[in-house]
Amino acid sequence: MLARRGLRSGLRRWAAARPMFARGFADDAKKEGEKAPTGQAHVSDKFKEDWKKVAPNYDLPNFPSNYMVARPPVPAAIPAKLTLNFVLPHMFEINAKPVDYVIVTATTGQMGILPGHVPTIAQLQPGILSVHDGTEAPKIYFVSSGFAFVHANSVADVVAIEAVPMDRFDNEEVKRNYAEYTQKMNSAKNELEKAEAQVGVEVCAALMAALGVTA
Repeated sequence: MLARRGLRSGLRRWAAARPMFARGFADDAKKEGEKAPTGQAHVSDKFKEDWKKVAPNYDLPNFPSNYMVARPPVPAAIPAKLTLNFVLPHMFEINAKPVDYVIVTATTGQMGILPGHVPTIAQLQPGILSVHDGTEAPKIYFVSSGFAFVHANSVADVVAIEAVPMDRFDNEEVKRNYAEYTQKMNSAKNELEKAEAQVGVEVCAALMAALGVTA
């Protein structure tokens, strides 16, 4: 009884919040200069039946795929360009841009992504992400972490926690941060402090390598 009451309470909150979420997705799409997506969610019949049993008075909820633009089909021939989406938690850094290739720093090492690349999911580690489109100088970012999703239709989605253009870093500031985190790691009083400082050391070391500076 308590579980059902809690579920119904949650459904009421969801129903009240749905218009706000819908407006948020639509507004984001309009900010990108696009029409609000009108995709169709792929919902199994079993889910629909279970929903009617649990919440007969509520409409079926919307899903993220309702607001997503459908991906293009897999072409018969390898296209000339790779379509890149580079996404941060708060914004699209690059949205569906045709590029020649991308280089990411994965946990297995640097990986180049070109049109026709085999479908892959790669975890990113602190390092460089460079975007090459053939018409201008490569755009180079330092990425803290994230994932790269390479699809069969020559679309690559790079999702990062943080990313900063390389030209915004100050070499001396990075070196000072590296020395500070190294000192904290060596003087740590417990394993937690040591682990936190070690993260800083590893990130700063990767950033120094990307900038071509030494301690």
